[in-house]
Amino acid sequence: MKVLITGASGFVGRALCDRLLAHGLDVVGTVRSLPGTPVPGVNYCIVAEMGAGTDWLDALAGVQVIVHCAARVHVMRDHAHDPLTEFRYVNTLGTETLARAAARCGVKRLVFLSSIKVNGESTLPDAPFDQTSPAKPQDPYAISKWEAEQALTRVAAETGLEVVVLRCPLVYGPGVKGNFLRLLQAVDRGIPLPFALARNRRSLIYLDNLTGAIAACLTHPAAAGKTYLVSDGEDISTAELITHITRALGKSSRLWPCPLGLMKLAGMMTGKSDEVARLLGSLCIDSSRIRNELDWTPSHTLVQGLAETTRWFQGWDNQG
Repeated sequence: MKVLITGASGFVGRALCDRLLAHGLDVVGTVRSLPGTPVPGVNYCIVAEMGAGTDWLDALAGVQVIVHCAARVHVMRDHAHDPLTEFRYVNTLGTETLARAAARCGVKRLVFLSSIKVNGESTLPDAPFDQTSPAKPQDPYAISKWEAEQALTRVAAETGLEVVVLRCPLVYGPGVKGNFLRLLQAVDRGIPLPFALARNRRSLIYLDNLTGAIAACLTHPAAAGKTYLVSDGEDISTAELITHITRALGKSSRLWPCPLGLMKLAGMMTGKSDEVARLLGSLCIDSSRIRNELDWTPSHTLVQGLAETTRWFQGWDNQG
C-alpha cells in the first residue's frame, strides 16, 4: 500500500514515516523543504505551503491512503495580524483542497490529525470528552481544525472519500518541542516549580501510541467516517507529571505549594492566563471508542513513555 504523509518532517510525521516503513508500506512524504536528516526509504515530495491553491497531483500519484499531519500549529503568542484568517487558509482551505484532489486521484481514505481543542479547553476531572461531546473550539487554531473536519465531512459525502478524524491531546515523546520541552529543561535545571497543590487531571498521548492509533485507522473497515479521541488512557495532574519527569531524570523534586488562586492572579497580571489555565485545569479524554472498534491499545504506559522521552532529552541536552 502506498501512503502519503503530509508534514513528513514534523514531530509526528517523521515518527509515522518510521513506523509505516517498518510495516513494509510504500511511504511518500510531503515537505516544504528536504529535511537535513531524511528518513531512509521515504520518497520525499516538496509541496508549497498549504492553501487553497496547492498543487497535490504529483504527490498523489498511486496513493491509496493519506495521513494529513501538516498544519499551521497553535502557538501561545501569535503575531499574525489576523490569526484566524491565517489558520483557516492553511488548516481549513488547505485540508479541503487536499481532500478534493485526493478524491479526484482515486485515493480511498484520508486520516486527519485534528486536536482535542475542537471540543474545548477544559473538562471536569470526572467528565471527559468523548465522541458525543459537542464541538466548542475557543481559539483560531481550534476553530480552523473544526472547520477542516466539517469540510472533510462534506467532501466525503460528495465524493465517497473515506475520512477518519483523530483528535488528540498534547503529544510527547522523543523530539518533543514547545512547552513540554521547556518543562523538561526546567526540571533538569532544578528550577523550583509551584505546582505541588495542583490536583487537576489531564490526558496526554505518547508519540508511539499516537502513530499506532494512526496505523490502526489506515485500513480498518470500522474506521471509515468515524471521529476518534485518543490518549494514553492514564490521566495525570501537573504535579504528578513533574514528579514522574523528576524521577526519570534522576533529580530531586523541587515542587513547592503555591496557592492556586495566587498563580491564577499572577497569570492575569502577566498576560499568561491561558498558560496558567493549562497547567492548573483539567482536560480529560475517553478513548474507549477507538479501543473497542479498532481493537487498539497503547503500546506504552505513561510512565514508559515519559522514560523514553527523558532518555531522549538527556542525549539531546548533552549534544546541545
